[in-house]
Amino acid sequence: MTEAESMSTSLADAGNKEEGDVNCVEQETTDGAQSKAALKRAKKKAAAAAGGTPANGATTEAAATADSPAAGSNAENENGNEDDESGDEAENEAGGSASTGAAKKKKKKKKSKKKTGGGGAVAIPTEQTTPPTVPVKVLFRDGIFPTGEFQSYKDDQRWRETAAEKRELERLEFDMINEVRQCAEVHREVRKYMQTIAKPGILMSDLCEKLEDSVRKLIDERGLEAGIAFPTGCSLNYVAAHWTPNSGDKTVLQYDDVMKLDFGTQINGRIVDSAFTVAFNPRYDPLLKAVKEATDTGIRESGVDVRLCDIGEAIQEVMESYEIELDGKTHSVKAIRNLNGHSIAPYRIHAGKSVPIVKGGEATKMEEGEFFAIETFGSTGKGLVREDLEVSHYMKNFDVGHVPLRLPRAKQLLATIDRNFGTLAFCRRYLDRLGEEKYLMALKNLCDAGIVDPYPPLVDNKGCYTAQYEHTIYLHPTRKEVLSRGDDY
Repeated sequence: MTEAESMSTSLADAGNKEEGDVNCVEQETTDGAQSKAALKRAKKKAAAAAGGTPANGATTEAAATADSPAAGSNAENENGNEDDESGDEAENEAGGSASTGAAKKKKKKKKSKKKTGGGGAVAIPTEQTTPPTVPVKVLFRDGIFPTGEFQSYKDDQRWRETAAEKRELERLEFDMINEVRQCAEVHREVRKYMQTIAKPGILMSDLCEKLEDSVRKLIDERGLEAGIAFPTGCSLNYVAAHWTPNSGDKTVLQYDDVMKLDFGTQINGRIVDSAFTVAFNPRYDPLLKAVKEATDTGIRESGVDVRLCDIGEAIQEVMESYEIELDGKTHSVKAIRNLNGHSIAPYRIHAGKSVPIVKGGEATKMEEGEFFAIETFGSTGKGLVREDLEVSHYMKNFDVGHVPLRLPRAKQLLATIDRNFGTLAFCRRYLDRLGEEKYLMALKNLCDAGIVDPYPPLVDNKGCYTAQYEHTIYLHPTRKEVLSRGDDY
């Protein structure tokens, strides 16, 4: 080999070695890049599989290290990559932490979504609240309301129960009577609440407002379509009927008071009128018992083709069989002879027929399809009432035609009465609630013109005590129903 060839061979070998070294470096570079890419892919894969929990974050680290070709290959690589791995480890921990936080937020969001999910549906109440606020139609979602107490007619009318024609007539009147049963259910639930709050020390005005607010909510008040049938009567002691506090009245219920709580509900003019007596002192129990039993007697005697005078005679006989001792003196319980029960028609609380509570009344008969308020009043006084005290109750005359009015204020007040009460009774508090002001002169003008009738309180002798019980009944074609009957009375 010549020197030139030898030199050429040496140069070629050197070139090949250099090329090999370059290739080796390139291979190492490629391997390192692939290793880093593989590490990144492993990290991503492990993070995705782990769902971002701390435990899975640790697994990601281990998997990434195991998959790396450089890991454990030589001390130099291990030492050289120590900082990188530490950085990666910190990155993993930070990523795991962030991932965990995000997951927690996500979970919380899901919880929140689940909580408010279902289209934002609100739970429908299944029982009444205290104080009562849930409309009864919500509690009875099928729209069918509880019946009252059914009683058979007397023997000569028993055939009605099995007569196919009468049973069919009763079926046809279901929608109408179901509305009245709704009114009765409102009455029962409201009075149940009132019996828990009617305690000595309560302002009479507060008591009335709580009662009336409850009626408005439970019946879902809709102007003349549904609401209160007449002002809350809460007459005390010798005052037998037609008293409710006017605005500003500071009368307080006392332990020795005898209070008659008389209120009504209505839907589409169909009225339920029912009353009971509250007394805290047990010495009045005989008076209350006499009147309650007299009312039950009147209901029992009522029926199709029964004469009203016969009912009155039976009521008086029962009531006046009782005595009561007050302050060492014995009093006979007397039926208040100039107070009566009455028939009820749509938007008309007193529809024309009177049910006496003493003998000697009219011989007019009750008829099928009629509503009656059977109410009795007992007294330790004379048993005769008269008008006295400040007027609170008013009612538009049902039969009045057009009457020209000269006072613009009277015309405006009449429009308010027509719009809100029609021919239903109202009181001055109700006008105040509607925002009417300085209306007394206009109201007097309407009374003087015969358009509106005032109903002053009815009182017996001062110092005596009076009691009242009342139920609304309906004379079905087949039997009678005590619509307002409840567990209390």
